[in-house]
Amino acid sequence: MELFNDNLTGANEEGLFPNLPLKYLTASSIIGDKVHNKEDEHLGEIKDIMLNLNTGKIEYYIIEFGGFLGIGEKYFAIPFRLLTVDPNKQIFIFDQTREMLEKAPGFDKQHWPETNIHYYNAEQHWSFMQ
Repeated sequence: MELFNDNLTGANEEGLFPNLPLKYLTASSIIGDKVHNKEDEHLGEIKDIMLNLNTGKIEYYIIEFGGFLGIGEKYFAIPFRLLTVDPNKQIFIFDQTREMLEKAPGFDKQHWPETNIHYYNAEQHWSFMQ
């Protein structure tokens, strides 16, 4: 039996089925990942992943933006299709400016909207911004 070295990059470069190009990541390796825009500005980090229980697919990520020491941050529901991964930098890319996120409505960690509501609101809002 051949054992593989585990790593946190999501890249299995050995064995019968290498993960190159990147196809699979564990949820635990995604939560906490940094999110940047295409200008490489730090926008926040992934705080959670929301799954559609009917399809088994990731619907959206919860991104924490701004704040300092747990005060003043906003959370956003970002549809899965709007984030891309940069495997070399080990970050996710969201094609929006910091200024847009500063002005966009979000929610705080103590007052999450109903699960289905923030998905549908996010789809409408971010689709409009594209």
